[in-house]
Amino acid sequence: MQASKLLLFLGLFSRIQPYPLDRLDLYEASITELQYGLENAHFTSVDLIRAYLRRIDQVNHMGPKLNAVLETNKYALEQAHALDEERNLMGKRSPLHGIPILVKDCIATLANEGMNTSAGSYALLGSVVHDEATVVTKLRKSGAIVLGKTNLCEWSHIRGDLPNGWSGRGGQTTNPYYPGSDPCSSSSGSAVAVAIGLAAGALGVESNGSIICPASFNNVVGIKPTVGLTSRAGVIPLSMHQDTVGPIARSVADAAAILSVIAGQDERDNFTSTAPATIPDYTQFLDPHAIKGKRFGVPRKVFMNETLMRTHPSVNTEFEKALERIRKLGGIVVDPADLPSAEELSSSREEWVALVQFKILLNAYIQNLAHVPTNVSSLADILKFNNEHRNLEEPEGYEDQSALIFAESTEGYNSTYHETLHQNHILARERGIDGALKLYDLDALLLPSNREPSEYNFTCCYCRLSNGDRQDKMFHSDSILKTPNRSPKRNLHIKFSIQLRGCLSDYHL
Repeated sequence: MQASKLLLFLGLFSRIQPYPLDRLDLYEASITELQYGLENAHFTSVDLIRAYLRRIDQVNHMGPKLNAVLETNKYALEQAHALDEERNLMGKRSPLHGIPILVKDCIATLANEGMNTSAGSYALLGSVVHDEATVVTKLRKSGAIVLGKTNLCEWSHIRGDLPNGWSGRGGQTTNPYYPGSDPCSSSSGSAVAVAIGLAAGALGVESNGSIICPASFNNVVGIKPTVGLTSRAGVIPLSMHQDTVGPIARSVADAAAILSVIAGQDERDNFTSTAPATIPDYTQFLDPHAIKGKRFGVPRKVFMNETLMRTHPSVNTEFEKALERIRKLGGIVVDPADLPSAEELSSSREEWVALVQFKILLNAYIQNLAHVPTNVSSLADILKFNNEHRNLEEPEGYEDQSALIFAESTEGYNSTYHETLHQNHILARERGIDGALKLYDLDALLLPSNREPSEYNFTCCYCRLSNGDRQDKMFHSDSILKTPNRSPKRNLHIKFSIQLRGCLSDYHL
């Protein structure tokens, strides 16, 4: 089926959805709407794959040249056909059955599909993993189709002072809203791909803003789960205490549907032992009235200080408008609700701890690979490879690898490391987010997720679920956002989504 016919079918079935849609296409189609079309034979998964591949051809390396997708799965059409046949015979496996999903290029897929797992680096090009990432296996079991790999900041932005969205293999990913503009942070390819309709959803990985920032900059929804809710097995590591895999999608409902599939315990990742034994279907918590009666804290001390944080005044202005809207929707805003450790957070050595871990974890990851054509076996080898292949890894303007050099100089898990890790735990958790939630009896903390307005403005939300126990707690990102102004006279459109004690809400302001 041609892409134009697919769009026509999407437009036809959109009319009977429980909410009005003037037109539905690959830019806007939700997973629910796509699944409806598949279930009612308006189109097939093969049609979907062809349409998305055509979109990728149009905008990835041609046209606007967004460089969001590194490579595609050469067996995607074959897999889609098999899933179409299975649907006809046995029905769908899950809401993701036959739905194309992209994954970040640090999430392992089996080499026999012809896709690499390289963190954007030529040093790992052609490397072969023994097992694909657990989250990918879960996607496949749900019936989702892994359409391809997305570009990222090389080594998840741990290489050096390089532009957001650049990798040696993938080049420069750019924001789809303005030519050449910043896509923000490490999971940029995943966010850009979802924003421009190259897949129904994507997986990102966050250690420090890598889902939140690109989701906000590209006007999509990202969820950064608590570390341990989703498995990192098969993910090229940065930090064992910060890495977490999460969904990026066009709506809260779609992100919740993907999270429901990828979350859960995994014997290959000890941190997931704290996850619930049974993962709920998070879409059941979608509630347009969830904000009413919930308590939102605003940690103003330090975080809202324009001088200390170098925050653009317009960010705080829009944030205040969002707080007022929350009040009008029945939310209780506790203001201020400062973190007990707020004035001490600047003493945190979080980045140093992460770099210590990165060296050890990366060396272990590489040494566990089945095959590495470049013969690198350690971080030291990667630095050497980069220096010997400057045309690939250090083109003019992209030479910096200071973070890799610093990581290589670290001395492992010594007493200083353990003391610093413990102090960070106290500052960020016991006297940080958890401390504030308990002290003020809050359901969530609200803060702007970016200091610069760019063309959009956002709030991120730190929340708790169920009874507030750690294993049920999630970090839900992307909450208040302003779409790009295409003219100075355009009114602001703000959307926010908040997760509170089991309730996902989606609002438009």
